[in-house]
Amino acid sequence: MELSKDPRSSFSHVITVVQADLDELGHVNNAVYLKFMEDTARAHSLHIGMGLPVMQSHGVVPVVRKYNITYHRSALLNDSLEIFTYTSANGIRAYRRFEIRFLDARLVVEADTEWVWVDPIRMRPKNPPNAVLEAFGLL
Repeated sequence: MELSKDPRSSFSHVITVVQADLDELGHVNNAVYLKFMEDTARAHSLHIGMGLPVMQSHGVVPVVRKYNITYHRSALLNDSLEIFTYTSANGIRAYRRFEIRFLDARLVVEADTEWVWVDPIRMRPKNPPNAVLEAFGLL
């Protein structure tokens, strides 16, 4: 997956781990990291003006096909994490790379995701229009 060098294709934000993010072992639950990534993808889309209603109006929405997640370290209550995402695309496929890091840059989780652009009514694969790709810096 070759990532775009356009600044619109990347995004990051900082979150703080709260009690609800923890599992019985006292660290962030694996499923919560997935939620962090999905929330970051959503925040990135909103940041560039491509929230779900806008993408629907362009006749496409992204649907996750595959996640590949590697866990490196545990995050604990009150830890601050920066979540980075980088995008690329090829036809009906879109790709996101995620890195979740402590603020000192130590890697906590990394993931590669594959998405498929689909028609929001028929839920069938569809090439995204140039306006969507341009918003994400992928043209």
